[in-house]
Amino acid sequence: MSPETRDRLNFVLGIFRTSFQYFYIPTIIYLGIKKGADPGCPEVTIYSLLWQ
Repeated sequence: MSPETRDRLNFVLGIFRTSFQYFYIPTIIYLGIKKGADPGCPEVTIYSLLWQ
C-alpha cells in the first residue's frame, strides 16, 4: 500500500471515528424518543432526560 493511499485511508477512518463518537448517543436518544415509552412507563421527553 502506497503512503498516499495509507494517508487517505487514515483520514477517512478518522472522520468516521469522529462522527461516530459525536452522533452515536444522540441517535440512540432520538430513536428512543421517536419510539415512545412502553405501556405503563412515564412518557420520555427531552425535559425528562435533562432533569432526572
